[in-house]
Amino acid sequence: MNYLSNKKGFLGIDNKSNLREKVVVVPFGLEKTVSYGGGTKYGPKEIIKASHQVELYDEELKCEPYKKIGIKTLKPFKIDKNINVALQRMSKINREILNKNLFPLTFGGEHSITPGCISPFVKKYKKICLLHFDAHADLRNSYNGEKFSHASAIRRCLDYKNVSVVSFGIRNISSSEIPFLKKNSSRIKIFWAKDKVKWNFKKFKKMISGKTVYLTFDVDGFDSSIMPATGTPEPGGLFWDETLDIIKIAAKNSNIVGADINELSPIKGFNSYNFLVAKLAYKILSYKFLY
Repeated sequence: MNYLSNKKGFLGIDNKSNLREKVVVVPFGLEKTVSYGGGTKYGPKEIIKASHQVELYDEELKCEPYKKIGIKTLKPFKIDKNINVALQRMSKINREILNKNLFPLTFGGEHSITPGCISPFVKKYKKICLLHFDAHADLRNSYNGEKFSHASAIRRCLDYKNVSVVSFGIRNISSSEIPFLKKNSSRIKIFWAKDKVKWNFKKFKKMISGKTVYLTFDVDGFDSSIMPATGTPEPGGLFWDETLDIIKIAAKNSNIVGADINELSPIKGFNSYNFLVAKLAYKILSYKFLY
């Protein structure tokens, strides 16, 4: 695998730091099926750029987590325009990372990357639970004639019989998705955004305890007031502290084995949104490896 130098990679760590890596960051700016605002193909580059401004010391964990982790970033590469070919490439990359017993963190691109991301995990583990942050359920069988649409990302993951899903922040679902949701209620658990004040984290802890978890984070899961830089922003979403609380519970009580963050559509001149995603990525890794 061809890596960027530490200085150019995620967090912009000094090149003198030569830790053996536990994490491989994969920039995968696939943009093929966006249905409203575009620009997700620029997401990975802007997340990495913004990460160079993230403070490496974590006041909550009282250390510089990267020194205990070791993070390498793959060099950007050309992504095939054919979505099926692109997803096969994504699967191959994650398979290589898993074969080295490393943790893959993919920066999209659109949410349609996730079925490709999890393919090698599905083969490696007997059961895998997706911890899914999103404004949308993504349970459509297809959208605009495309079976691998961003609006079908979780449905395609559930094509694998050993996959289950726990979703947070959902506040947008179509009538066509409801029958599938009801039919698969044993595999799909949704913490609806409208019920946020009543969320039972003890129930979530029990739900996720001891499981093998893959975390997929669509940034439109955040409330649109703090994350407008996405193709389909929605009001009524997650805020920073409650999001971290959920990830913390998962990190303490389950085995998070991989992750992706997707659907950032950078807005020129508004770097705070890119920074938020970069800090989220660092927090996910910090909780995973330090809890």
